[in-house]
Amino acid sequence: MEDERMKQAPPPRKRYKLYKYLFVALFFIVVFFSLGLLGVEKTSSSSFCSSCHEMKPEFYTWKASSHSEVECAKCHIGSSTEDYRKAKANGLLQVYKKATQTYTAPIRMPKQIPDSACETCHDVSKRDVTASGDIIIPHDKHKNKEIECIQCHSGIAHGKIADRKMTFQTDYEKWDSKTGKAAMADLKFTRPDMETCMDCHKARKVTTECSACHQTGMLPKTHKQADFKTKTHGKQAAKDLKKCIQCHNDMSTEQLQGYGDASVIDTFLNEGTALAKQKNEYDYAKENTFCKACHSKRPASHDSNFFSSHGTVANKNQESCKACHDVKLSSSTTGNKVNCSTCHPSKHSQNQNWKQRHPISVAGVQKPTELCYTCHAQKSCQACHKQ
Repeated sequence: MEDERMKQAPPPRKRYKLYKYLFVALFFIVVFFSLGLLGVEKTSSSSFCSSCHEMKPEFYTWKASSHSEVECAKCHIGSSTEDYRKAKANGLLQVYKKATQTYTAPIRMPKQIPDSACETCHDVSKRDVTASGDIIIPHDKHKNKEIECIQCHSGIAHGKIADRKMTFQTDYEKWDSKTGKAAMADLKFTRPDMETCMDCHKARKVTTECSACHQTGMLPKTHKQADFKTKTHGKQAAKDLKKCIQCHNDMSTEQLQGYGDASVIDTFLNEGTALAKQKNEYDYAKENTFCKACHSKRPASHDSNFFSSHGTVANKNQESCKACHDVKLSSSTTGNKVNCSTCHPSKHSQNQNWKQRHPISVAGVQKPTELCYTCHAQKSCQACHKQ
C-alpha cells in the first residue's frame, strides 16, 4: 500500500517546480490585474483628459467651473461595469481617431449627461430655492414632468464652448487656466437664463407670472422712487433699454421683435448703406402691452387747454410725443387711435388716385426724392415726410 502511494505522489523535486511555476503564474496574474486597475484608474482621471490637446478647452473650463472637484468620469461615465467597459472601448476608438486625425471637431458629447449622474450629489426632492437671488425652483415638480437636469444646466461645467465656436483645432494650443476662467466668467453661458425658463413655461402653458419664480419680485431700487412712474422711467429706458427688456419683454402679451443688436453679418452686408433703424424706447412703449396699458391713457397734462398749445409743445420736444403717438401723418398699428393724421389729414389721402394722375410716374415711390423737389417745395414735403 505504501509503495502505491509513493508511485502516485510526484517526487519532491517535481513538486517543488510545480509550486514554483504556480507562484510565478499567480505573481504575473496579480501584477497584470494591478496594472490594469491602475491603468483604468489613471485613464479615468480628469488630468488624463487634458493629456490630449483636443480636450484642453473642456479640461480648463471644467477647472474653472463650480464642478471642478468632481472628476470627469463621475458625470461622463456611468457607475456600472457595463458603462466602464463601453467607455474604455470608446477610448480606444478615440485613440485611433486621434492618431489618424479623423475625429470630429468641435468635440461634442455623443449623449447628454443623465439625471442619475447629477443625483449622486444633488437631492432634487429637497432643492426648492437656488443659492443665488430669490428664485424659486421646485426641482421635484420639474422632475415629475420629466424635465431633465441638462435642459436647464447645460453650461454648468463647460460654458457651452462648442456652441460658442471656441474649440476649433487651431485654438487648442491657446487654452490654459486663464482662458478657461475667461470662458466661464460670462454667467449667461453657465447659468440657466430667464429666456429658457420663459420659453419652456410658454410651450407647456405654465404661468409666467413673476411671483411663480421670484419670492420678492426683485424690484430694482430705481423703481421704488416716488417719481419713477411719472418722470424718470422713460429717461432710464432711453439710457439702458436692454435692462428693461430683461424683465418687461415677458410681460407683454404680444411678441416683440427688433430690439436686439443687429447681427454681425447684417452689419457687414449693409456696410456703407443705411441700416434699418433699430427700434428705440418710444417704439417699445407703444408695442409692449405692459407699457401700452398706461401709455394709451390720456395724461393729466392733456387737459382742455392742451389742444391749443400742443403744437408748440410738440415743436419743442417732438420725441416725447412718440412715447404714445405716431407723429407721422399716416395712421399706425400701435394701438393708440390718436395720431397726427386724426386732425391733420394728408392731402394725398384726400385723393386716392393722385399717383395715377401725377404727370411723372411715381409708382413704387414711398418717400420724396430730389426729383420731387424740382417742382415741390422741400420744406413743405418735409413737414410730413421726415428724413
